[in-house]
Amino acid sequence: MDSLHLYPAMPDATPSPTDSDAQIRDFEQSLARLEAIVQRLEQGELGLEESLKQFEQGVQLAQACQGALNAAELKVEQLIEQNGLQQTLGFDETDE
Repeated sequence: MDSLHLYPAMPDATPSPTDSDAQIRDFEQSLARLEAIVQRLEQGELGLEESLKQFEQGVQLAQACQGALNAAELKVEQLIEQNGLQQTLGFDETDE
């Protein structure tokens, strides 16, 4: 009997991208696509049908980006709480 078949294969030692890395990449790609759509719409060279399609895609991308930002904000708040930092400022608050 071949001993190589007695043991399960060892997992690959190379680290795979984490979920947060993938989320950051997805957010950045979505934001870049949204910016490109805005530029095309602002140029005013698209027909009505194409403009509506681009606008609809832009709305979907904007919602996805906002969801990613909300998730990131929640994660930051959780990390602050887990590390015993009591006072947090909202992202929309500014020093005055």
